Amino acid sequence: MRILGINALFHDPAAALVIDGTTVAAAEEERFSRRKHGKRPLPFSAWELPERSAAWCLRLAGLTPADLDLVAYSYDPSLALPAWELGLDDPWDHLRQQYASDAPDFLAEALPGLDPDRVRFVPHHAAHAASAALASPHQDSDVLVCDGRGEASSHLSGRYEDGELEVFGTQRLPDSLGLLYEELTEHLGFLRSSDEYKVMALASYGTPRFRAALAERVHALPDGGFRAHGVDFADHAPARRPDEPWTEEHADLAASTQAVVEDVLLGLARSLHARTGGEHLTMAGGVALNCVANSRIAAEGPYERVWVQPASGDAGTALGAALHVAAQKEPVASMPGADLGRGWTDGEVRDLLEQAAVSYEEPGDIAEAVAEELTRDGVVALFQGRSEFGPRALGRRSLLAHPGHQANLDRLNAVKGREEFRPVAPMVAAHRAHEIFHGQLPSPYMLFVHDVAAEWRERIPAVVHTDGTARIQTVDPETEPLMSRVLAAFERRTGLPVVVNTSFNTAGRPMADTPRDALECFGSAPVDMLAIGPYAVRRPGLFA
Repeated sequence: MRILGINALFHDPAAALVIDGTTVAAAEEERFSRRKHGKRPLPFSAWELPERSAAWCLRLAGLTPADLDLVAYSYDPSLALPAWELGLDDPWDHLRQQYASDAPDFLAEALPGLDPDRVRFVPHHAAHAASAALASPHQDSDVLVCDGRGEASSHLSGRYEDGELEVFGTQRLPDSLGLLYEELTEHLGFLRSSDEYKVMALASYGTPRFRAALAERVHALPDGGFRAHGVDFADHAPARRPDEPWTEEHADLAASTQAVVEDVLLGLARSLHARTGGEHLTMAGGVALNCVANSRIAAEGPYERVWVQPASGDAGTALGAALHVAAQKEPVASMPGADLGRGWTDGEVRDLLEQAAVSYEEPGDIAEAVAEELTRDGVVALFQGRSEFGPRALGRRSLLAHPGHQANLDRLNAVKGREEFRPVAPMVAAHRAHEIFHGQLPSPYMLFVHDVAAEWRERIPAVVHTDGTARIQTVDPETEPLMSRVLAAFERRTGLPVVVNTSFNTAGRPMADTPRDALECFGSAPVDMLAIGPYAVRRPGLFA
């Protein structure tokens, strides 16, 4: 079976391809269009499809649209209710629903040769759930989904067994942890449905002094649901304009909201476990990108292991929809990793460097060259292999730096044009992680935070957040051989099995996805070296 998954309706449009139960490719449209998040989540943009990412998935597999057995669209308009009935203030939502209903014809137009009768609607949260459980190593697992909204709800609790999802409960809108966090993001002067991760970072600078007051309207319920709407954030802190500095009140409001969201999620996990007694919890939905909350569930919750889909936002529903439909036809395999996007051969990279008239060298081992530059306190842009699916840079499209110099945090935020309160993340050799970081291990997708051991905080200050934590990525030589060699080479030179990692992009732009993107970003930012395939491009000789 050849099944193409499509996410398009809200934001982060994406496509994924599953062939005979195996995930072959998955990519977000933003990497092709160079528009962050692909589009804004407005009813007027709901017709826009991930045409370029879908076409690429097919090209990779040597398929045409006519070769597809099915197309899975991650929203089912037959389950939707009018916005007013759901308590949502969105007078144009009917337009979104009409576009969803017409999606088969839109897809047939975008992918000539596709039979629109082969399009299947998959409920939005079922797609999220499949992206969690079916893609995980624990396919028989409890599954928890929380996001802004689906057709009529914002949450799903259930269990996957033998490829089938049993739904235990959902939370009807307008109660929504995702929409609550979006409203807070807007109140704090950031871009709604885009900058929620900034609020999570800001929360670490505050004290949750409004927690009790917020909990009156945001709390878990005994039946496994929750309440989360009707909060007036202005009761606690004034709205901030985007060009204004943030204040202690703003940080405290962020900390308080973060705390009550964590409380609700932990309550949902406990309620689900009380019903199933399961060992493994898998999670997806935009709220599952809240790595601080994930860490509380892992540390304080009842599950042995928690696995979070690396593309937990709506982009992941493209993969989930395809897996959901595939599982009804045949057994499906766990996703092989997050490196599901585009890649280039060494020859293709070399040809582009030649065409761009860029001076480059080919070291005997690019890993050793990267480690040497990092040891000299240079910033290295890494462009290697297939790009990551999801918002985390995992060593394929990354900026690396020395963790031992505190100034590198401000330096990287300046390189990227980011807010000063934003942290950067450590990559650490998997076999050394337990010595330095305390929390759920391994953590290959950077979706949990870990306490940094006291004796290491002064050794790697650039990656230690203000609260003493770090959002780590553990690197295993079997799955990430190049980065494992970089870490080993860096440790030989410095004694540190850790490097700084942040995404290879500047603020407001998607991660570099093509060699041309990499050269453009490298040329416009103060980065010392670009490690692109086996080649090294250095700034002093960039145009020599």
